[in-house]
Amino acid sequence: MTRIPLLAGLLILSSAALAETADTAQSLAQPCAACHGQKGQGGMGAYPHLAGLGETYLKRQLDAFASGQRDNPIMKPMASGLSDAQRATLARYFSKQSPAAPGSNPPADNGAGAELVRHGRWQDDIPACVQCHGPDARGIGKDFPGLAGQPAGYLQDQLKAWRNGKRQGDPQGLMSAVAKRLDDADLAAVADYLASLSAAPGQEGQP
Repeated sequence: MTRIPLLAGLLILSSAALAETADTAQSLAQPCAACHGQKGQGGMGAYPHLAGLGETYLKRQLDAFASGQRDNPIMKPMASGLSDAQRATLARYFSKQSPAAPGSNPPADNGAGAELVRHGRWQDDIPACVQCHGPDARGIGKDFPGLAGQPAGYLQDQLKAWRNGKRQGDPQGLMSAVAKRLDDADLAAVADYLASLSAAPGQEGQP
C-alpha cells in the first residue's frame, strides 16, 4: 500500500523538476529575445534565428563565443557570463522551439542563388549548399546547421567571415574552402535565396 503514495510523490517531484527546468530555460533565454526574437524565432536586423537549430550545434557556438574562438563583441560577454550547464540548457531550449515561417517579401530574382544552393558551380569547385545542409537547407546532423529562413544580412556576414578567416572551426575546413571561391555577387545571391526559404517543415519556401 505504501508503493502508491511513494510513486505519486516521485511523480510530483519529477513534474516539479521539469517545470523548474523549463522556467530556468525561459529565464535564461529572455535576454536573447532582444536580438533573436521570442523563442529564438527571429527579431529585427541581421541576427540569426535560433529556433529549431541543432542542440549540439548551438552549444558548440555558445562555447566558441565564450572562449573567444568565434569573435563577436555582443555574444562574447553574454556567453562567457554563463556556466557550461547554462549554455547547454539554452542550446536545448532553442533547439526545441519551432522555426518561424519565411518572410513575405522574397528577392525578385533568385536564379543565381538558387543555382548555387541547389547545384553548385562545379567548374569552380563549388559544391551545392544542399549537399551538406540538406535538400531543403534545414540542416543535417550535428555539424551542418539549417540555413533556410535565416536573415540574408546575417548569412552574408557569416560567408564573408568564413572567406576572410574570421570564423573558423568548421568540419575539415569545408566552409572556409567554399567561401573563398565565392565572390561578393555570389555571396549576396546565395544569402538572398536561402533567406527566402522556409525553415519550418511542411511549409513551402519561396521559389
